[in-house]
Amino acid sequence: MELSERIANIQPSATLAFSNRAKEMAAQGIDVLNLAVGQPDFKTPSYIGQAAIKAIEEHEADSYTAATGILPLRKAIANHINEQHGTDFGARDVVVTNGGKFALYAVTQALLNPGDEALIPLPYWVSYGEQIKLAGAKPVLAHPSQGLKVTVEDLEAVYTPQTKLLVLNTPNNPSGEVFTKDELTAIANWAVDHDLVILADDMYGDLVYNGAEFTSVLDLGEDVVNHTVLVNGFSKSYAMTGWRVGYAVAPSNVAAALGTYLGQVSGNMAAVSQYAALTALTDPRGKEEVERMRQAYEERLNTITSLINDLPGVSVTKGAGAFYLFPDVSEAVELTGFQSTDEFVNGVLEEAHVSIVPGKAFGLDGHVRLSYATDLATLQEAIKRIGDFIKRHQK
Repeated sequence: MELSERIANIQPSATLAFSNRAKEMAAQGIDVLNLAVGQPDFKTPSYIGQAAIKAIEEHEADSYTAATGILPLRKAIANHINEQHGTDFGARDVVVTNGGKFALYAVTQALLNPGDEALIPLPYWVSYGEQIKLAGAKPVLAHPSQGLKVTVEDLEAVYTPQTKLLVLNTPNNPSGEVFTKDELTAIANWAVDHDLVILADDMYGDLVYNGAEFTSVLDLGEDVVNHTVLVNGFSKSYAMTGWRVGYAVAPSNVAAALGTYLGQVSGNMAAVSQYAALTALTDPRGKEEVERMRQAYEERLNTITSLINDLPGVSVTKGAGAFYLFPDVSEAVELTGFQSTDEFVNGVLEEAHVSIVPGKAFGLDGHVRLSYATDLATLQEAIKRIGDFIKRHQK
């Protein structure tokens, strides 16, 4: 059966591919350490699960909900955003989706036309470009001239009259870099001056470390807010990846369009997950749980950064957020005689039994992404295995 050009034109998710390969090897009895996927190693807090059970037992989750989500959850999200950023959103401006990934996809479907261009700063999360292509638009990659954060000059270099949208992700997946308020203000003002939509992926905004401060574009004034669609979710902050609760917050006309789209494409996400998310956001224990996990990630980051920098031919900039590091391994690839970063990463998996993701999947070859959303002992053992692998192959 012949596939559509639309589907044939997209690439599989590299993070899922490497994670799935690690799971296959583990199923064969191989001791694989999986640092490929961004999934918290913490359990969903028990009070959230209990709320879901209560919703089931009281038959609150038996029926369809509005395609945009239950009203109490949308109100709670609007209140949460307003408290954080001093905005004035209402429930009508919130759309609840089947994970943050689907929120991003729905936004691109609602706002982009064939021939439009969307700017994506590098490095970038693997699905941005493919989702933009599925909307019939063209992803345009903006390379950072220095380090791992783009500037206005980097964006201006690839801007054209067809540019309609700018993706901004801070803290960044895969690098862990966090834009300062001054950096973000300059970029956001540039986007407003060019009348661009800012698609703000704030999924890791609760996870910043060592005194770093998270700034959202929603903190930058009314003009910026009016140009912004925010996407966030519960997967990372609340360890709820399997519950699949994401959301978009947007100007009312965009939120209404997203609701129409969801009504035709998916309907509501699982009602029981919505009640769980409502409790996660409104129960006072939520902030305590998020902080507990944030502190654990901070300890891991502070411990493993120096260990990675001690590996032969490997260097990494210590990020300030999310739970990823994005080491430069180009020298290690050369030292070990591999022809590419992809070959090096495959060798690490098949021989050292550590799963990481090549940087090419995120737009920057010569790097790898590793997740520290796993326990410290596993991280230390994984880094040791990678070091032993490099030394065995060193020419």
